Amino acid sequence: MTHSFHGIHTALVTPFGEDGRVDVSAFEALVQRQLDAGIHGLVPCGTTGETPTLTREEQDELIAIAVRLADGKVPVTAGIGTNNTVTTIERAEQVKALGVDAGLMTFPYYNKPNRTGHIAHVKAVAATGLPLVLYHVPGRTGQRLDADFVAELCNIEGVVAVKEATGDVAFGTQVMLGTSVPVLSGDDFTFLGLVAQGGAGCISVVSNVDPVRTVAIYEHYRAARIGEAIKEFQALFPLVSYLFSESNPVPAKAAMSQMGLCRADCRLPLGFMQAPECGDILTSLGLA
Repeated sequence: MTHSFHGIHTALVTPFGEDGRVDVSAFEALVQRQLDAGIHGLVPCGTTGETPTLTREEQDELIAIAVRLADGKVPVTAGIGTNNTVTTIERAEQVKALGVDAGLMTFPYYNKPNRTGHIAHVKAVAATGLPLVLYHVPGRTGQRLDADFVAELCNIEGVVAVKEATGDVAFGTQVMLGTSVPVLSGDDFTFLGLVAQGGAGCISVVSNVDPVRTVAIYEHYRAARIGEAIKEFQALFPLVSYLFSESNPVPAKAAMSQMGLCRADCRLPLGFMQAPECGDILTSLGLA
């Protein structure tokens, strides 16, 4: 693996056409928009990409597009997580063959593995040779692990980073004290705070909508332009709040639809956005 895991990695939405199929042209345009904005990484087929409702063929096509357009310039980390070790291993092997740089592996959801199960699960998937970005997201898995245990899992050979999505900067800092692998925020509303405490960046939803500003926040901070980073982060915060006012990626697609980037449609069981449109927020950011 030649890439380091730092900066802003966009958890890409999956656009659908009027017929309900994946809109390949729209996805290609969204990926190119990210690359043109200077994004540091692409993450297709994660939760934001509605992977639970995508077929394997659809996922493979989306991942192949991301790999082709990235052309080795930025890492592509494909979602591989399931709550079954056998199917997670299978998925890791499949995306490795597609040329990705890493697999984003959420800790198993619903069945709530015990300590020995988690360790064995990570080791078994890492044995495929695909570099792993672990994903600690209690809001989706229903299980909040101890920070020290997350760090222990990060130290398993083959793990190259972790997406930490508790929304708790103190938790993320505790993880960093126990591991040297990059810790990426999984929450746009805490990412600047986590970076300020040593975090490597963010696997971001808001960068789907405003990649230029999201990248700028990170670059400002890294260049010690702290005031500029804070100013841009505060400007972006109302949009971040909107994007998490309902289940992700429903609000993100609603905002992107208002910008003409893709349709607002999600696949059931996700429905249309119920809250008011965010036109005023987009206008304030120069996006509408």
